Amino acid sequence: MLNKAFPLDAKSISRLATRGLPLEVLKSQIDESIDVFIEISKAQGINIIKRQGYFFFDTKYIKMQDAEFCIVDIETNGSKVDKHQIIELAAVKVKNGVITDRFDNLVFTKEINPVISELTGIKVEDTLDAPELKTVLMEFKLFLGDAIFVAHDVKFDYNFISASMQKVGLESLLNRPLCSLALAERTIVSYRYGLSYLNDMFALNPNPSHHRAMSDVITTYGLFLLSLKNCNESLNNVEDLIKFSKSAPRLKRPKFDPLFKEDDAVVKESTL
Repeated sequence: MLNKAFPLDAKSISRLATRGLPLEVLKSQIDESIDVFIEISKAQGINIIKRQGYFFFDTKYIKMQDAEFCIVDIETNGSKVDKHQIIELAAVKVKNGVITDRFDNLVFTKEINPVISELTGIKVEDTLDAPELKTVLMEFKLFLGDAIFVAHDVKFDYNFISASMQKVGLESLLNRPLCSLALAERTIVSYRYGLSYLNDMFALNPNPSHHRAMSDVITTYGLFLLSLKNCNESLNNVEDLIKFSKSAPRLKRPKFDPLFKEDDAVVKESTL
């Protein structure tokens, strides 16, 4: 998920996360010196280190209990970053299972589709005193640092934030991403894997307000802890977890919805 501005090819990125990248291969793909490349990468959220003559993402050597995860959720006024923008951004920092810091901001906007307002409860007037998008993204980038970026269906949140940063003149993200949905599919048996359904099934968030950023972050946090608890694999470091979330077999879903209530279906049918 590293953006197109990152100079290394997919094979080299994979080697940074696994068996290491030789100096000559790294040098062949970058224009600047090794030291400058490493500093630029660090400023964008990823640390590259050298061990025994090879280069690695530092997450290859960060133990799970020492890792800092940043669980993120956004609300937007549309799905296309070239036409729409973030209207709410929330995140929590998590280390060794404990929340250590929080970030929560509405974002100033002049337009929110009524359908979005109905879904999120956020109206234009709620954002009038909120900071501009660039300010929120600058503050979020400082908050995120080099933490692992975690979100439910991470591709949308990660790419939308990263593209939004470029849109306002900031550097895009390079942080290592982790998808809580993909992780849940490999650690938790469920009929569905949407956040709302998972919360109904496992009571992850005692006070949910679905489609509000911080509420969804807290639900994702509960899901993340449950996934780690249920994971039977030996995960020595962060890269082991990322690999597991992508390549381990998905658990078999039940044939029938355990939350389905026949009485509710009868009532719904009678109102049609």
